[in-house]
Amino acid sequence: MVCEEEMLIEKVVELYEQISRLESLKPCKNVDMLFTELVLTCIPPSPIDVTKQNKRVQEVRSHLIRLCGEAEGHLETHYSTILGSFDNPLDHLNIFPYHSNYLKLGLLEFTILSQHCTHDPTKIAFVGSGPLPLTSIVLASHHLPSTTFHNYDIDPFANSNATRLVSSDPDMSRRMVFHTTDILDVNNVLQEYEVVYLAALVGMDKEGKNRIIDHLAKNMAPGALLMLRSAHGARAFLYPVVDPCDLRGFEVLSVFHPMDEVINSVVIARKYPQPMPIHSLDQQPISSMILPNKCSEIPAFNPLNHANIIEELAIEEQLL
Repeated sequence: MVCEEEMLIEKVVELYEQISRLESLKPCKNVDMLFTELVLTCIPPSPIDVTKQNKRVQEVRSHLIRLCGEAEGHLETHYSTILGSFDNPLDHLNIFPYHSNYLKLGLLEFTILSQHCTHDPTKIAFVGSGPLPLTSIVLASHHLPSTTFHNYDIDPFANSNATRLVSSDPDMSRRMVFHTTDILDVNNVLQEYEVVYLAALVGMDKEGKNRIIDHLAKNMAPGALLMLRSAHGARAFLYPVVDPCDLRGFEVLSVFHPMDEVINSVVIARKYPQPMPIHSLDQQPISSMILPNKCSEIPAFNPLNHANIIEELAIEEQLL
């Protein structure tokens, strides 16, 4: 097993070095080939814990996540621009190479959401929607036909591209709203959403991700649901990992690690009702420090039997 792990790391580092030497990460034959090879290297289930690797591997991983994020942004912009040239862009979404992955991920996330939400949410916020907001589009089109999606992105160009995709569809243009702002500048409005999605690449490192999660914990409505994307095993070389213990102020409801070509893990948590502040010895309130300390994982997702796949996690609430 150690040998397999060493070979995996060696391969990832080799690909990182090739990718980091590229002049541009915009879609082209060489870029597509290298990132495809990287994804195929990281997808197979692996017991590797990337957080326990040496400093060099940690640095490679940190840089690689940023390179993957930049390449993903270029890829989405490229296809959003192409789609925006059609009269009815939503009829041509399948030209995006990973469209089928988003359909599977959308079904998975809707199934998980349905286990913890007794009704279709009226309003959902998606943080980090980007130029090709496929999660919102898939959920709005296939699973939540009456829900309004408020998509947040810091990039005005991304929102301009995304708006163009839905503008010709009367229903979708009414239910897809776009906001150009940093989510850290959004406060009271977050109270309006029953569900908040946090995209995988919003907060590229642990500190950035935790800053956003803490902001959401402070401003979301009590009882509202937070859907996050994480990564597991070797897939953590591609995306940031969300540690359930970092979800201060939230009760973690379930964690799911896909075993197929859907790369992201899915975490769903519920904001705790505001508890009475409990003071520590130095008189500082620690009510936001309720953390889950035990998680049991959920079996592999089977889209043919999605109604019964989600199990509640055993969560012990603990005051630190």
